[in-house]
Parts: sequence; C-alpha cells; structure tokens
Amino acid sequence: MYKYFALFIFIFPFTAHASAIEKLKTFIASTHSAQAEFTQEVQDKKGKRIQSASGSMQFVRPGKFRWEYRKPYEQVIVGDGVKFWLHDVELNQVTVKKMDAALGSSPAALLSGSNEIERGFVLKDTGVRDDLDWLQALPRTQDTGFEKILMAFNAQSELVAMQLHDALGNKTVLKFSKLKRNPKLSPQLFKFVPPKGADVLGDE
Repeated sequence: MYKYFALFIFIFPFTAHASAIEKLKTFIASTHSAQAEFTQEVQDKKGKRIQSASGSMQFVRPGKFRWEYRKPYEQVIVGDGVKFWLHDVELNQVTVKKMDAALGSSPAALLSGSNEIERGFVLKDTGVRDDLDWLQALPRTQDTGFEKILMAFNAQSELVAMQLHDALGNKTVLKFSKLKRNPKLSPQLFKFVPPKGADVLGDE
C-alpha cells in the first residue's frame, strides 16, 4: 500500500521571529510556486522503517503540483487543478481521479489550497524540539487518512520536516532540501497525458 502513498507536501522560507502558525499562514499567503527535493520514510508504531522513497516536487498555487518519485519506484504524480494523475512508470499504469476526491483535507490541501487553513484544520504551536519549532494540525473531518500532522521550522523559518500520523499508528516523515521559492515553472509540468499503451484506471 505504501508504494502509492504520495503526500504532496510543499515547503518554504517564512518571516523570521514568528510562531509556527504565523509562518504557515505567511507561507500560504506569499508562496505562489515552489520546487524542492524530498525524502519520505514510513515507520510502523514501533518506529521500524517499513518504506522509504525520494524525489523532487514542484507546485503552483492554487492546486497545481508535480511530484516525481525516483527511488525505490519511479512514479509521476500530477495535479492539473482539476484532476489528479498518478503514473506508475514500471507498470505503465495511470490512475486518475477528480482533484477534490483525491485530496480532500490532505496535506496538499493544507499547504497549496485555500488561504482559509483553519477551516479544515485546528492549528496549535507545540514548542521547540531538536532546535526546531513545531506546529500541529488536526483535521476537522475524518476523511483525511491522518489523525494529526506535525510541521517543523528551523531557525531560518523554513519548513524542513513533516510528520503524518495515521489511525494505525504509522508515521510518515518527510524532509525537504534544495528548495526554491516562487520560481518560474513551465505550465507543461502540470499537464499530464497518459503514455501510449498505458492502462488508465478511473475517470479520465
């Protein structure tokens, strides 16, 4: 199940000397596009690693994103503002869904969607740990797949890590690097056409 566990999380520098909540709100208001490298690790409730992945991401607000997983499996995940596309390169299989159905109150909706963050999440600053300022986001609905989301900011007011906790006790940790804020990104990055011969599942 974790091979297709894509989270669409986006990160950027924020105003210094502000709380984690203030930094998140500033990010939503001021970041219109972004790109970064990421690593992703899933741990079971005992802390044992059960899945790891890495790749790169880009997004343009509102609602357009591209995630490319390079290891251990090649996947391309594209949100074009209307539909969500997931291409498993090895299987040459494409899954397509309506954007709202695919994301809901997910981390993608939290970071790249509406400015009204607190409509979907209850936010709380949780203090300093490992020299990072942490924020907790609790979804107001039960259809997200996550019980809580944590975000960590460093001294330069960058969101450098996220932790997503599910109902089974699993934790997904994402870390980001080489980020660029508000780069000029080609519109072609956020358009997806199924490759020739691909098995397309869902509502195209």
